[in-house]
Amino acid sequence: MGEWIGVAIALVSSCLGGTAAAITRYLAGNADPITLAILRWAIGFLCVLPAAVLLGAKWPRREDWPAVIALGIAFFGVFFVLYNLAMSYTTAARASLALATLPLSTMVVGALLGIEPLTMRKSVGVSIAVLGVAAALASGLSAAPPGAWRGELIMAAAVLCMAFYNVLSRPFIRRSSALGFLAVGMGAGAAALVAVGIFTGSLAILRDFGTSQWIAGLYLGIAGGALAFILWVLALERASPTRVASTMTVNPIAAGLLAKQLVGEPITVNLVVGLIAVFAGIWIATSETKPA
Repeated sequence: MGEWIGVAIALVSSCLGGTAAAITRYLAGNADPITLAILRWAIGFLCVLPAAVLLGAKWPRREDWPAVIALGIAFFGVFFVLYNLAMSYTTAARASLALATLPLSTMVVGALLGIEPLTMRKSVGVSIAVLGVAAALASGLSAAPPGAWRGELIMAAAVLCMAFYNVLSRPFIRRSSALGFLAVGMGAGAAALVAVGIFTGSLAILRDFGTSQWIAGLYLGIAGGALAFILWVLALERASPTRVASTMTVNPIAAGLLAKQLVGEPITVNLVVGLIAVFAGIWIATSETKPA
């Protein structure tokens, strides 16, 4: 039952992440990838830290802090700069489909590190989901923006960062708490991004934001940043990394629906067919029963 609760929480988080992808695509014309990452995680951290303090979150052990900080910088810093860069080349739905290869990456990383063994059912389910993604991207390439393949390759590289974060973060969450782990990691990532933003001038771009950009930015930080990742680490606390990562395949639905309203991105038949395969893969990968 705990696994299913974790999967349900992760589904909500992935839907919020999908809407954040559409918002990122909307803001991509007004800001560079570093600025967007600063906006998302500085606001996110300002929401997560008070929640962690007020709820009495258990903080990571002293000896765990270097690893938690390193994971936070790698994920909230490196991953999301690559994520935002990918969004500048391709559509929100296509980038989110590339992001949906996360279950495969998480499964492989977990197996390589000896943390989560592969099973035939998990392998079949995740493979079906990923093949659906690949087919949708390949068959719809002619209708994609010029150079869209660059964005999808960058997103595929970024996925490796998140796969390692998913697999390596679970023991630290268990030794502390979901909120405490998240606050330290997100704070480290946000601080690194702000430092880079000051050095490169990316932070100054925020001065030119209008009302609509700030509204979108606040949603990106609060819903797509703080809330989505509070739910994500709560899910990792309750379910296996592969099952949590499998829910990422609903991300393109939320991304595509909102991006259609914000920037007029089309929802093609190829995407729909790919998503049907993705849902089938999620069900197969997450419905495996444990032996008595």
